[in-house]
This record gives sequence, C-alpha cells and structure tokens, in this order.
Amino acid sequence: MGKRVQTGLEVCLADRPALLHKKRFGLLCNQASTDRTLRHARDLILNAFPGQLSCLFSPQHGFFSARQDNMVESAHMTDPVSGLPVYSLYGETRKPYPEMFADIDCLLIDLIDVGTRVYTFVWTVIYCLQTAAETGTTVVILDRPNPLGGRMEGNILNMDCASFVGLWPIPMRHGLTVGELALLCNREMEIGADLHVIAARGWRRDMLFSDTGLPWVFPSPNMPSTATALVYPGQVIWEGTNISEGRGTTLPFELFGAPFLDAPALLAHLDPDDLAGCLLRPLVFEPTSGKWAGENCQGFQLHVMDTTTFKPYRTSLVLLQAIMTLYPEQFAYKQPPYEYEFERLPMDLILGSRQARQGLEQGVPVAELEQDWQEELGTYQDRCRSVLLYGLEEIG
Repeated sequence: MGKRVQTGLEVCLADRPALLHKKRFGLLCNQASTDRTLRHARDLILNAFPGQLSCLFSPQHGFFSARQDNMVESAHMTDPVSGLPVYSLYGETRKPYPEMFADIDCLLIDLIDVGTRVYTFVWTVIYCLQTAAETGTTVVILDRPNPLGGRMEGNILNMDCASFVGLWPIPMRHGLTVGELALLCNREMEIGADLHVIAARGWRRDMLFSDTGLPWVFPSPNMPSTATALVYPGQVIWEGTNISEGRGTTLPFELFGAPFLDAPALLAHLDPDDLAGCLLRPLVFEPTSGKWAGENCQGFQLHVMDTTTFKPYRTSLVLLQAIMTLYPEQFAYKQPPYEYEFERLPMDLILGSRQARQGLEQGVPVAELEQDWQEELGTYQDRCRSVLLYGLEEIG
C-alpha cells in the first residue's frame, strides 16, 4: 500500500508540468526535502530543469535544520553545493521581501509539515503567498502527506491570539497537507496568489506516515522521528511552561517533566479514561540544554499504544491541568518573548485561546472544554471540504 505513495516532488519530476517550462524558480526547502531515495530536491530540480533554479529559501531552523530553538535565527548564505543564494525566512525577516522574488517567476515549495498549527513552516508558506501576490509570482507547492493523517483535534485559534505560531483560525491538529492549508488560507485570507498544488499520489487521509512507505527525514532538530510527530500536537504546550518538553534529550516531546514533579503521585491523580491510546512510563531524565539543564527531572515518556484512539492535544491538556492543580506553587507559565511576541503570554499563543487557558486554570474538565469546541471544529471541517485534495476519509 505505502509503496504507491509519491510526494509532490516526485510527481513533479515525473510529469514535468508545462506550468514550469522556461520559468525561473526559487525553492523553499530544507535538508529534509528529499525523494524516497534521499536525494535532495535542490539537486533533483537542478538536474530536471537545468538553468532554471535561481535561488533557495529556508524556513525556521535554517537550510540544514541546525538551529535548535525558537528565536534562534539563521542568516542568509550561499548554498555550498549549487552556489545559489539561500534567503533565510527566519532571520531579519519572516516574510520574504519583494526584492527576494525579483529574479524568479515561480516559487516552488517542498516542506515537511507535522500537521500541527504551531509548527511554523506552514506560516512561512502563507507569508510567501502574500509576497507572491504582491509581486505577481506564481507559487507551486510540491505537496506531501500529513504525517498525522486527516484527523482534526482542538479548539480553533482566536484571532486575538494570532502570531507566527498561528496566523489563521485552525485547530491544533489541523488535518490538512501544506498544499490544502495554503489553498484554504489563500482563499479565506483573500491573499489571491497564483497558487498551484502538485498533489502527492497514493496518499489517503486515513494513512499515517508509517503507512506511506516513505523514509522519515527529520524536518527540524527536535522532530527526530514519527513517534515525536504523533505526540507533538499536545506535547508542544510545555513550551509555554516551566515543564521540560524534553529539549536537550534524545527524545524531545516524548519526554516531559521537572525536578518538582512526583511522577507516581501525578499518575495516581489522573483518570485512566483521559489517557486513551497511550501509556505514561515514569522515569528520570537530565536535559543537557534548555529548561532544567543539568538537573534531574521526574516525569514520563509518553508512549502511543493505539493511534486510532490517542488524542494528543486532549492528553497533554489533561496532564497540564493535573500539574497546575497538584503543584500550584512550583508550576509557572513561560513569560514573553516567544516567537517574536513580546507582550502576550506564550501559553495563550500556543493554545490559541485565552479562554482555553482560563478554563484549565478554573478546573473545567478537559472533556467539557472539548464539548464547547465541537461546533467550531465542525465549522472548520466544513470550511476545509472545498480544498481537500485527498478525499473526505477520516476528516474529523
């Protein structure tokens, strides 16, 4: 089944669409932009369209995915392989300047997303669409499967919490591919870019990345495996707290904890019904960098046992609320700045809703909060139907 899945990059190289003939390209990518044999998109496009690739663009973490953390910028550079300029879109600017598009007719985009609103690559794409609309540049997205499939989960972002970790009202687990999300935002945000999507072939919305037969190449330093991606839509919330999300360990986002936690006590506090599809394994870990570097953290490794019942966002919200309840003196929110926002609380930006945070603080059960989100989540699903490129299976 999985061997039939082809990425948009592979489809483009096989079909050589007329849209790209005699055009000058830019390519937004990073080191993970490869085909199934791990050949890089830059090399493949240089070979398939000789003389047409003019420049490269890189998202957060840089062209080589070497920058570890938020607000650690990458400079413009020269690609050591091709000699082409690489414009960083996570440095002095996050939205490309119009002059960066001066020597191209078409921007190709080949990025691996992880299906989560706060993962910034998709918002870099939206900023590129805005500049493309201003400059009359065509955008062609070489689409890839959503590693988390087509399921959707969470509250819809409120625009008073919009930031670079969420520019438009979508849920935490958004259920779309980069191409579908770009089509949605291009329409709803009234960007009006000349946007084309070369869809992946053979992928269905009920397929996780492990079903595709494609190799996993880490798109960012702390996304080393598909197991990381599965838990990320929930575990990313620890970035807004003093709880370690496992940065500085070999299992980022799978591990979480802090020196003040008592893992057995926390486990005893939790309702097993709130932990469907996963297992929390108590352990002690010592981050080498980031929060609590060099200190023993009590916490857990989050193991996904059943992907069909596991809800990453719900699971981590339950854990967050339990920690807030048990450790009111020790628990703390991270203070600004966070992703170039210097006043608003990072947790509000991550959750996309002050009301969600306040509900957790007030002890409203997560299941009750979820019920309040169902109507807006249903509306979001309806909004998405016209941009779906891979059918309706597993929407929701």
